Amino acid sequence: MTKAKPPCIIYVSSFPPRACGIATFTQDLTNAIDKEFNPGIKGRILAVNDNSTSIYNYSQKVKWNLHESEIEDYINCANLINKAEDVKLVNIQHEYGLHGGEWGDYLLPFLELLNKPVVTTLHTVLPNPPEKLLRVTKGITNRSEKIIVMTGHAAKLLHDAYGVPKSKINIIPHGVHHIPFPSKSKAKKKLNLSEYTVLSTFGMLNRDKGIEYAIAALPDIVKEFPNVLYLIIGATHPNIVKREGEKYRNKLHRLVLQLGLKDNVKFYNKYVTLAELIDYLKATDIYISPTLNPKQAVSGTISYALSCACPIIATANQYAVDTITPERGALVGFRNASAIKKALQELFKDRFACKEMGKNAYFYSRHMTWQNVALSYFKIFNEFAKIVPRRPDKLPPINLRHIQNLTDKFGIIQFARHTKPDIFSGYNLDDNARALLGLCHYYEKRPSEKILKMLDKYFKMVKFCQKKDGRFYNFLSYNRKFIDKSESEDSFGRAIWSLGGISGSLTLPEYLRRDSRKIINRSLPLASGLNSLRAQAFTILGLCQIAKQSAEAPLILLIKRLADKLVRRAELQAKNPVYPDWIWFEDCLTYSNSKLPEALFFAYEITNNHAYLATAEKTLAFLTAITFAKDYFEPIGQDGWYFAGGQRSYFDQQPEDVAAAVESYATAWQITGKKEYKELAQKAFAWFLGKNHLNQMVYDEATGGCYDGLGSHSLNFNQGAESTISYFLARLAIEKIQ
Repeated sequence: MTKAKPPCIIYVSSFPPRACGIATFTQDLTNAIDKEFNPGIKGRILAVNDNSTSIYNYSQKVKWNLHESEIEDYINCANLINKAEDVKLVNIQHEYGLHGGEWGDYLLPFLELLNKPVVTTLHTVLPNPPEKLLRVTKGITNRSEKIIVMTGHAAKLLHDAYGVPKSKINIIPHGVHHIPFPSKSKAKKKLNLSEYTVLSTFGMLNRDKGIEYAIAALPDIVKEFPNVLYLIIGATHPNIVKREGEKYRNKLHRLVLQLGLKDNVKFYNKYVTLAELIDYLKATDIYISPTLNPKQAVSGTISYALSCACPIIATANQYAVDTITPERGALVGFRNASAIKKALQELFKDRFACKEMGKNAYFYSRHMTWQNVALSYFKIFNEFAKIVPRRPDKLPPINLRHIQNLTDKFGIIQFARHTKPDIFSGYNLDDNARALLGLCHYYEKRPSEKILKMLDKYFKMVKFCQKKDGRFYNFLSYNRKFIDKSESEDSFGRAIWSLGGISGSLTLPEYLRRDSRKIINRSLPLASGLNSLRAQAFTILGLCQIAKQSAEAPLILLIKRLADKLVRRAELQAKNPVYPDWIWFEDCLTYSNSKLPEALFFAYEITNNHAYLATAEKTLAFLTAITFAKDYFEPIGQDGWYFAGGQRSYFDQQPEDVAAAVESYATAWQITGKKEYKELAQKAFAWFLGKNHLNQMVYDEATGGCYDGLGSHSLNFNQGAESTISYFLARLAIEKIQ
């Protein structure tokens, strides 16, 4: 029996090695979608060649190709697509001039023949369209199920000038590659540019680039700041070379010599690789985009510069107006060297403001990463193609880089300013206990001397925090002084939870297990007096790890006492006549909610007391109904919580709460074997990977860190210890149930 082919999306576009901006865009887009959703979906290319004599050494990703000037090719390819049962949808990457005929009208018979759903990405939307352009564009939009544009300006123009219904238009930004926040000094050192203030412009050279105006702005700048170096990066556009050779580049060379700038302006005449481009942009202090076309609706060059933390000086075309604010750079007039000079002078004189603009540019671009763009495209594709989404068992590889980045010789530092550890925030017991538990689980499957050394460091930190009476300090300054001597029951519970994981491990060295148990034994007399529900739950989680290996009667008795307390609280809340449907342990949902039923699942596993199981399932079902009211997981927001009879908070969602849910559903599945718990764990984990109300990745694959929260409109771009370790714990938990 022939195995069915996986569903396929056909992208109609130019494609590398053809030297074309649309080709590069399509390659990046399809790679991102393949990475996120393969093998549930296959991306294949219908490559558009520039003429009938062109030949390109395409990769196997190119299924068919056509010559832009041969209308028969469009008709033949439409028939081929119609006959291909695995093709579920066609995405056209549209640019005027890419397709044959007047205003690319060879696309119209192609679209008329297609019997597959079509989603079209318009890279340009021209204002004041002449009649022929209007007719061609409306023909394309009418035959497309959805239209994707990259800015709000383009969306408004498409509706106002072309009459496309707003419901048909989606805005998805130009993608950018996901890189960690760059160090300009390190990037310059790599390129031997440390002595310079670096300006740059990149892209395939043509007269529309307006580079002569940027060069003309430099003589007065160089007099005041002689270490300025302006890099003009990229080969001349191949179509320009065919038509006029290197006339434009030669003109720029002559201008450089005429203005005495030969030491301050350098050309890199090459079709640069992505790695080279990123290296140069990371080293760029200010990016200049002096283009001459006010109708330019998208700019990959500006997008990539934003993603490399470059303040941007740009002429006010459509795309720049939508993306460049005073917080990220400056807009200038067209063909205006004086305006470029003035903008440069202002940035040079206020280096702090310039640096802040670079940070703002980088943070703004986080929603534009190719991962996020891929998620947005897939969401639209799936409306019409019903493709199997990302495999539940396709997980990002574990990356400990940011945990290591936050860890010094003493322990893990509490907060970060973006990815840089904030040493002034010091340390806390909670984060080091979480890190200890995570490394314990990690070591069980991947033992190594390096991991053991990290684990030992967190263990010593937890041990350092214990008082003589068995309680724990929580906060320490960077010079290792206890700065808050008040006691936190939750921190006490987390310490017991992590130490229980160490004590109950069968793979860790004996000395760690023995010493962990000594610390626990010193604290045990205090456990039965805990009042915090979460502290009780965390303590149960730790004690149950020990009881699985050693069913000691006093330990079992303490687990029962704590579990009974939780059950009584749930029973008492159930008797509240004002809120009879509030099936929970207290009259509010706050943080780490799912840990309460999870503790009862564990207590049931150890004691076989079905009252614990019944309460665990009832309360978890109540929480599930609230947090999965939509098709994705929405933890209770910390901006107000959720009190019985009130309105729940949706925003300031925290990774810690999501990780707690993943762990709890995974535990429920492992103990009960009920399939729905496994599915809920996978859905909750997907929150980190973009299945949330912003449709954005919260986990940062580039650093191995996790953003600190999800607001109503944006992410909190800091990557502190709690968030990063919470993701790590969730990643380990979901791995266990795959």
